[in-house]
Amino acid sequence: MADLFDTMSSEDDAAEPEIRRAKAPLAVRMRPRVLDEIVGQKHLLRPGSPLRVLAGESGSTTAPQSVILWGPPGTGKTTLANVIARAGGRKFVELSAITAGVKDVRAVMNQALQDRDFHGISTVLFLDEIHRFTKAQQDALLPGVENGWVVLIAATTENPSFSVISPLLSRSVLLTLTSLEDTDIEGLINRAVSDSRGLAGAVVLSDEAMEHIVRVSSGDARKALTSLEAAASVTLGEADASDKQPGISIEHALQALNQAAVRYDRNGDQHYDVVSAFIKSIRGSDVDAALHYLARMFEAGEDARFIARRLVVHASEDIGMADPTALTAAINAAQAVQFIGMPEARLNLAQATIHLATAPKSNAVCAAIDAAQADVKAGGSGAVPMHLRDGHYQGASALGHGKGYIYPHNVPHAIAAQQYLPENLTGTEYYKPTQYGAERTLFDRLSKIKNLLRNK
Repeated sequence: MADLFDTMSSEDDAAEPEIRRAKAPLAVRMRPRVLDEIVGQKHLLRPGSPLRVLAGESGSTTAPQSVILWGPPGTGKTTLANVIARAGGRKFVELSAITAGVKDVRAVMNQALQDRDFHGISTVLFLDEIHRFTKAQQDALLPGVENGWVVLIAATTENPSFSVISPLLSRSVLLTLTSLEDTDIEGLINRAVSDSRGLAGAVVLSDEAMEHIVRVSSGDARKALTSLEAAASVTLGEADASDKQPGISIEHALQALNQAAVRYDRNGDQHYDVVSAFIKSIRGSDVDAALHYLARMFEAGEDARFIARRLVVHASEDIGMADPTALTAAINAAQAVQFIGMPEARLNLAQATIHLATAPKSNAVCAAIDAAQADVKAGGSGAVPMHLRDGHYQGASALGHGKGYIYPHNVPHAIAAQQYLPENLTGTEYYKPTQYGAERTLFDRLSKIKNLLRNK
């Protein structure tokens, strides 16, 4: 049976009984009551946005639109739904895709139609984890969404392009939520420490403890508040009766989270030292050292996108054509980071790290483009040979542009012997493949190509 409930929203909903709030986890107690209390996601909360209209804060005359909220855990999908639930004059119904079936969906749709036609009441349906719904279950949502019986708010951590049927996507606005920035998490924690709904100033949070909680939360607001509550519990449990406002130290945070703090300043020396060691270990083909430094970055809460970017650069800088698949592996890992996020993407980054560390190494690509750019900077550009110039525009042929150009596909081996470099750079060689990996084969092929270009 589906876990479903519905409520009629009103201004009185904000006044929860104190005893009920006191028993709820900190993350629940600190849930925003209005959109302006939400941290992060500013790109979705501009005046007139679909979420503002749904929350009844816009003053817009446009009808509310169904939305699909896509983002990593802890970015505010359920929070947004709860804020919207407080909008007056609407019925709010919640379903979980884990427990609800087609029968539950149809029951909500039928009731919503009756409420609209007989009572003039509109219904907002919040469906959590819609990616868990089968195609048949999602199909059951279509009549209600298309005909306006309900305004759907669907939440998912998976790419809707693959997990939500096209007809439902086309009838909804897709809103992408991003992991919270460190400053957002810090603001949330500070509010929870001082707010009467939170810790009400019962503790003081040290800078070191704040930094550690922010780091381990990895942009997840729920995880940050849960970690703060656990650290506060340890602190209060060990506090002296005479201490009216005990402080949460880094030791309390470590004890609560049962996790060693990695000394790693994301803006300081440790950041640069660790990532430098990471890249140099890959370059040196020490796969175990590379994985060690990768793990340190993971545990320190380093931005996975930063790690992915370094792998993409390294794939061309230190491996290049010795293993052309290295760049593909690095780009695939970078796309995986965007596609599924952390912590799952750690596996993709680890796989790419192993691939790059064990690949044959060559800096020939880097050396080649460096040498070519050095010539250009030194004024060695030279004129483009006449036969290579664009001859397609009117008057180009009169200037001799394109005259004498040999089309490579009309000659044996599809390699035409003609001048390609500017005259002053004739005979210059930038790319010099090594004897490692795939470049060994490429070295032989390139020698044959150059002989054909020189009519040898």
